[in-house]
Amino acid sequence: MSPNTKAALFMMASMAAFTLNDACVKLAGGDLPLFQLITVRGILASLLIFLLAWHMKALRFRMNRVDGTLIATRAAMEVVTTYFFLTALMNMPLANVTAVMQVLPLTVTLGAALVFREQVGWRRMLAIAMGFCGMLLIVRPGPDGFSWFSLYALAAVVCVTVRDLVTRRLSGEVPSLTVTLISSLAVLSFGAVASTGEEWIAINTPVALLLIAAAIFIIGGYVFSILVMRAGEVSFTAPFRYTGLVWALVLGWLVFGEWPDQVTLLGAAIVVCSGLFALYRERVKGQGG
Repeated sequence: MSPNTKAALFMMASMAAFTLNDACVKLAGGDLPLFQLITVRGILASLLIFLLAWHMKALRFRMNRVDGTLIATRAAMEVVTTYFFLTALMNMPLANVTAVMQVLPLTVTLGAALVFREQVGWRRMLAIAMGFCGMLLIVRPGPDGFSWFSLYALAAVVCVTVRDLVTRRLSGEVPSLTVTLISSLAVLSFGAVASTGEEWIAINTPVALLLIAAAIFIIGGYVFSILVMRAGEVSFTAPFRYTGLVWALVLGWLVFGEWPDQVTLLGAAIVVCSGLFALYRERVKGQGG
């Protein structure tokens, strides 16, 4: 199996895990304050990640200054992403938030071109521009159909783009689980500090089970997302993020009784088609076309 094929499978697994986590968090969020939710989920996730990393002997905190800076930057992006994304998730339908996030493959491809000087031809640049037009249909800036929480989702897009590009620069000497644990601890610390300004609420059994499930799913999402960025090419693997939209549509309909309107679906379709065309052009380029 080629590195790109492995990375594509990791990406699909990551999207499934993150979307299932989102559904669990959205369900639990109706009963808990945001920062308490982040803190409790962070405790569970960090504990499970630590035990897994310790069992696999994948804890290594001694690293060079470059890797240390990159990991700190990645952790900061993870913290900011968590706040913006969960705020949007609690106030928007699951599929709508996920649809906004589908612009990520295009922003990552654009970022790889700008930061890493990866070659991106005019056709892929046109696809990126069309993708952003589709994103505007989803967000709909203007008095009709616009939600201010869409801006939180867009801010999360920017932060995840930076996070993924930073992960790409990590050396192979740093275990993926160490990176995952540091990111989880950073989010936990943020939630714990921010939760001091909230009144904590007693957690009942159904909510506790949802948080445990969310912690398990987010571990899978963290680990697979790191493996993606370290296994294959950014421009090849990024479009496989679109599988998360399928999960979000199904879960939004089955669990929350939500379904996006036609304009949102049209915008999501444009974004997905733009990303798939960018993937096609990458393959043609790889074949010398």
